[in-house]
Amino acid sequence: MPSDIRAPLSLKIAAVAGLLFLHLPILLIFLYAFTTEERSYQFPPPGLTLKWFAITWGRPDVWEALALSVKVAAISTLIAMVLGTLCAAAVSRARFFGREAISLLVILPIALPGIVTGIALRSAFSLGDIPFSTLTIILGHATFCVVVVYNNAVARFRRLSGSMVEASMDLGANSFQTFRYIILPNIGTALMAGGMLAFALSFDEVIVTTFTAGQQATLPIWMLEELVRPRQRPVTNVVAMVVVLVTFLPILGAYYLTRSGSDTAGGGK
Repeated sequence: MPSDIRAPLSLKIAAVAGLLFLHLPILLIFLYAFTTEERSYQFPPPGLTLKWFAITWGRPDVWEALALSVKVAAISTLIAMVLGTLCAAAVSRARFFGREAISLLVILPIALPGIVTGIALRSAFSLGDIPFSTLTIILGHATFCVVVVYNNAVARFRRLSGSMVEASMDLGANSFQTFRYIILPNIGTALMAGGMLAFALSFDEVIVTTFTAGQQATLPIWMLEELVRPRQRPVTNVVAMVVVLVTFLPILGAYYLTRSGSDTAGGGK
């Protein structure tokens, strides 16, 4: 079989058209972050300027929203890495009644529509008299971040030979030493990839945040509120550039960590 089979021209054109359909709107956001026009979108832009970056840099509300998003994403990712890893270890390394049901329940939050998850969380917080704050946002984001880490970790756990763990224990290693020297090096890249994806998903989450944020505004919520102000559209585009870069870099890193295609199980949100 020849290894250099060429794709037909029609397939190449379809691939290019699909990529343009997906990424051209993002490129337009980048372009209009430099436009001199404040209130409307014109193509081509009447002029280019860097003043909106200076204006955005001096906006304290932008920095507050950015700090909240980073804080929520970091803590949610940490919680997800701990719970997702423990759950993946239990499901993949042990046999017990209801194991498949537990696996389904862990994955369920990411399969449900975000609005259903948001309403359920808001109802639960209200019934528990839990005030809406940063904590409720973190708990809401952790529900789907756990799934991302779990999917990556459980796939790697299933590839890890049980004989390696048994050999470590036979040689006198305790549970902590076995985890540190045997398990962690084998699942480390999968955990890092899952953590990166979880951080990216949490950072740009909108629907669940809307139901759990109360009076606080993460960066995506801030952007939605600013869209109703016509004179702030270039500032919103600048912030959108930051969101794209912050979410793109972890996803790119996760891709390179799991590019073999066998390190992940399940899809993203």
